[in-house]
Amino acid sequence: MAEEPILTHPAGQPRQPVIGTSDPITTEVVRHALNSAANQMKRALIRTAFSPIIYEVLDFAVAIYDSHLRMLSQAPSLPLFMGTLNYAVEEAVKGIGGADKLDPGDVLIYNWSYGTGSHAQDVVIVMPAFFEGTLIGYTAIKGHWLDIAAKEPYCTDTVDIFQEGTVYPGLKLYRRGELNEDVYRIVIANTRMPKAVAGDMGAQVTGCRVGVERFQEVVARFGLETYHAAVEDMFDHGDKIIRSFFEKIPDGRYIGRGRMDSNGVTPGAVPFEVGLEVSGSDVTIDFSNVPEQQRGPINCPLPSTMSAARVAITMLAGYGEPPHEGHFRPITVKTREGTLFHPVSPAPCFIYGWPALQAIELIYRALAEAMPDAVPASSGGCICACVWWGVRPEDGSPWMDGAPHPVGQGAWKGGDGGTMLHIAESATRFTPVEVWETRNPWVVEYMRLAADSGGAGEWRGGAGVDFRFRTLADTYATTVFERSGFPPWGLAGGREGRANRCELNIAGEEVKDISKATGVLIPKGERLDFLTGGGGGYGDPAERPVEAVKADLADGYITEAFARKHYPQIYEGT
Repeated sequence: MAEEPILTHPAGQPRQPVIGTSDPITTEVVRHALNSAANQMKRALIRTAFSPIIYEVLDFAVAIYDSHLRMLSQAPSLPLFMGTLNYAVEEAVKGIGGADKLDPGDVLIYNWSYGTGSHAQDVVIVMPAFFEGTLIGYTAIKGHWLDIAAKEPYCTDTVDIFQEGTVYPGLKLYRRGELNEDVYRIVIANTRMPKAVAGDMGAQVTGCRVGVERFQEVVARFGLETYHAAVEDMFDHGDKIIRSFFEKIPDGRYIGRGRMDSNGVTPGAVPFEVGLEVSGSDVTIDFSNVPEQQRGPINCPLPSTMSAARVAITMLAGYGEPPHEGHFRPITVKTREGTLFHPVSPAPCFIYGWPALQAIELIYRALAEAMPDAVPASSGGCICACVWWGVRPEDGSPWMDGAPHPVGQGAWKGGDGGTMLHIAESATRFTPVEVWETRNPWVVEYMRLAADSGGAGEWRGGAGVDFRFRTLADTYATTVFERSGFPPWGLAGGREGRANRCELNIAGEEVKDISKATGVLIPKGERLDFLTGGGGGYGDPAERPVEAVKADLADGYITEAFARKHYPQIYEGT
């Protein structure tokens, strides 16, 4: 049998010819105006959404694209969605027959996983933007809906894409500003949470409309010729920024190796590697040497594979600038179709994001071969997600909620690791405890930094977090805690951090590890414990200053037993 071909995917699109010109100041004004437009979309969405997973967790992406499907701006929200929306916009427009079938006021809905890069619950709303009768681009919002009639509200054990919820293959939700009642009724009929879904869908439409208005204002302010010239100059500048970082790295091929705990359906770890190839200022991320697509839902569709590469590179080399298409130009991605990072239908994809998280960590692990001073040790490597649902005992109404949870970050040369959400979700957050306890039938008995969870080193890894939830009614939960069997690695002699773990505690029974489990019943009065991972350490622990170790002891980051084991220097001579 012939070897499967390796496919090459440029992460960014080339410069387009322009007629007008733009000076550097105008280009900067246009760039900031486009970023402001995306941020106004975000604020409109947050202020009108019904679900905490939107307005508290910020599990969404809002972006503006030009007519060539190049990303003009994306507001800070969920970085893992970075740049995936060009695929979704393209496929949604194809679904209705092409761009010539679009009219002002149209709104499209789309969620086919292989086009969005996400599980089907991440539904995309797209709206075209016109100026003086010309299509100038699109606004798009991808947001997590609480339920779209999958086999469970959240799943780790699906075996094909059709168990994962209703499919919207590119449909007009609005035609020339008028709601398409037939499509709307289908959407509402296919959810266990119709009020929340209707509210969140309406909020996405509102956000896209705000974005179109602001986008049109930017073009009207400068005129089409100057606007187009400024955009091309903006992209060129972003390209140069990324290249200036990679020019410092020795040419070569570097490998990061890791594994998934399981695919969610069949037992056993799923090892894979990611290659990093540097040639001058060009960088290729190679996902071709990975396993075939899996029976369980850890398959990561191509758009999110591209996003993982974009996130890893732009977070590292983008100098904190808001991302746009120019930042992606130096990046090329390689895949093989029918594999873990380029699955094809009907491969299940529900927990697609977890291999993408690992890929980001492995890209940094690969880069550490060439520039260990430039990257951190491994973080907890997961978002430690939980989705909860049930029926309120007081009135029988359904409820549902979900959130990611923070982990320890890896130390780096020059600094200790912090505690935050994984960088792939670094602009999102978990719901405040007060909101949790007000809206949901549980109490949080504690939420605290976990002593001894960060890896020892000259610079120590960030601490993981311990959560304890006590249910006030029978509750179901789906938990997705990866890296429970693969602790965060250290760099340059730094030690491992604590691995992630989720434990079900029912009185009279043994504690049960449910780090990846679907629809687990937690009876009223029982508890669920989250033990999120710590970051890896950096450098030899023997080089950590005595004063820093004593401060860690005083602050509760480590215990005396941990200090005696890893930092004996502070007890010498006593």
